[in-house]
Amino acid sequence: QVQLVESGGGLVQPGGSLRLSCAASRNIVSMYAMGWYRQAPGKQRELVAAITSGGTTKYADSVKGRFTISRDNVKNTVFLQMNSLKPEDTAVYYCNAGNAPVVLTTGGAYWGQGTQVTVSS
Repeated sequence: QVQLVESGGGLVQPGGSLRLSCAASRNIVSMYAMGWYRQAPGKQRELVAAITSGGTTKYADSVKGRFTISRDNVKNTVFLQMNSLKPEDTAVYYCNAGNAPVVLTTGGAYWGQGTQVTVSS
């Protein structure tokens, strides 16, 4: 069974930065599309960033220019660099893996446990 383990969440002031990491089962990152979803209390889950096995990236309009998704196929890890953080970025962030069309819409078959990101002064 595929497992995704997240780290890097925490508390940061507005305008600050965080880097989330998702360690996946061996070769998963290179073979499948990877995505980061987030869900805040009382809000719908939304895709914030995704990267396909071919390297194509997609970002939610709300994070374009601030967030960057990347992958390290040797370390089998996907990252989400978050800069210029805003209070509205506060949410639980989930790592996701699967077939590209599903990751880009409702979410692929495999999910991480989630890591809390809180942006507050």
